[in-house]
Amino acid sequence: MLKQNHRAWVEVDLSAIRHNVCQLKSLLTAPTELMAIVKADAYGHGAIDVSQAAIEAGASWLGVATIPEGIQLRNAGITAPIAILGATNGVDEIKAIAEYRLQPTICNAKQALIYHEVLSNIGAQIPVHLKIDTGMSRLGVNWQEAIAFIKLVQHLPNLEILSVYSHFATADDRDLTFMQLQTQRFQQVIAELQSEGIYPPYIHICNTAAMLCDRQIHYDIVRTGLGIYGLYPAPHLQNLVDLRPALTVKARITQVKEITAGTSVSYGRSFIAKADMKMATVAIGYADGIPRGLSNRLHVSVKGQKVAQIGTITMDQCAIDVTHIPDVNVGDVVTFLGGASGNTADDWAELLGTISWEILCGFKHRLPRINVVNAISDRQEILLEI
Repeated sequence: MLKQNHRAWVEVDLSAIRHNVCQLKSLLTAPTELMAIVKADAYGHGAIDVSQAAIEAGASWLGVATIPEGIQLRNAGITAPIAILGATNGVDEIKAIAEYRLQPTICNAKQALIYHEVLSNIGAQIPVHLKIDTGMSRLGVNWQEAIAFIKLVQHLPNLEILSVYSHFATADDRDLTFMQLQTQRFQQVIAELQSEGIYPPYIHICNTAAMLCDRQIHYDIVRTGLGIYGLYPAPHLQNLVDLRPALTVKARITQVKEITAGTSVSYGRSFIAKADMKMATVAIGYADGIPRGLSNRLHVSVKGQKVAQIGTITMDQCAIDVTHIPDVNVGDVVTFLGGASGNTADDWAELLGTISWEILCGFKHRLPRINVVNAISDRQEILLEI
């Protein structure tokens, strides 16, 4: 299906994904490897194609949150190691993990014993990642209990310890005090393990923010999510590596009309024209991922010109002020995020008091994902639907 048949869509620049992976890998010292985090459909970018691009650019691992996310990648023919970063406990979940060669996170002794029993019954052994809670207080065994937990798992023959890892709570803060405390706790666990003669094949703790601000803790793997999509976890980290946003959101104008002074636009009459003006209706709304909270606060791009969004953003549509664009027509493309709009996910997040991760993950799947490939020979864009 060609782009011109879509009312609204998301464009994904896979060359930007590859560029970002290469840039992040340039910060690593061998043998540290990069795990591309592609959960939540690769932060809304399309998990299969992003995973393939990341692997092509040098990622050794993929990280997802759920078993179906891992199965989707396996069914697409992806053979790279896939870590499940969320908790899994059910019998059917464990069987699926074994069948699809996924690598689960084991968070506590009870979960480990359930895994061991199920795997014993089906005659399977799987590699596992052991999660240590050093201060995130989400998943993982408390760091004070980590040694006993790891020893327990070590004696379960159906579980092969592949890595021991933890996760930072504040790596994107300027104040690194708590991050340093978590690091100390993690290092203490690793030192105690080694004193017991236990050497996990891999240890890892860095997300994108941590890998940017402290190269001393890259260890064996870094887990990069936001960075591979071209965004920075915090403003103070922007000068450390060259990243390119990979996502652009576009939609088409479906009607152009003249309205007179005093005319209200959309639900709640949140916008009332102060003078005669020309408005256009655009086929995208909050059900597609354009936050309703941006109503009357958003500027978008039409024919290379910035214009204001007006009135309340509705489920499937919104309006824009095109008074000063004489040749605007039905079917013209409006860029909302990325590209000519000049808007970034960080900009929207700041307006809404949230984070860029939430913005990226908010674009719904009724928006087709379109791969954008820049052909070197003629510089024309080739658009391929994901």
